[in-house]
Amino acid sequence: QVQLAESGGGFVQAGGSLRLSCAASGRTFGTYVMGWFRQAPGKEREFVADITWRDTTSYSNAAKGRFTISRDNVKNTVYLQMNSLKPEDTAVYYCAAGRAPLTKYDYWGQGTQVTVSS
Repeated sequence: QVQLAESGGGFVQAGGSLRLSCAASGRTFGTYVMGWFRQAPGKEREFVADITWRDTTSYSNAAKGRFTISRDNVKNTVYLQMNSLKPEDTAVYYCAAGRAPLTKYDYWGQGTQVTVSS
């Protein structure tokens, strides 16, 4: 069982930056694929970025070039550095964990709200 807790959300003006953190419980954190997703009001949840235990990363087109995902396997934490934020980035951001090789995400956090004003 893995428990995930996001933090770092908040209110920021367009062009600003935020860093989200996701702290995970469990001794096998380093073996999980960790992902970030987001859900805006009235929209479906969408993929943002993920990172494997080997630090291989992938990003959505919306995140590419502006967001950076990273992980610290000693601290059992995954991060999402978000720069050049836009109003359309406003959403609840969720952290997720899935066993490798990834077929689905098994564990989800409660989410953290990010609001970007124009």
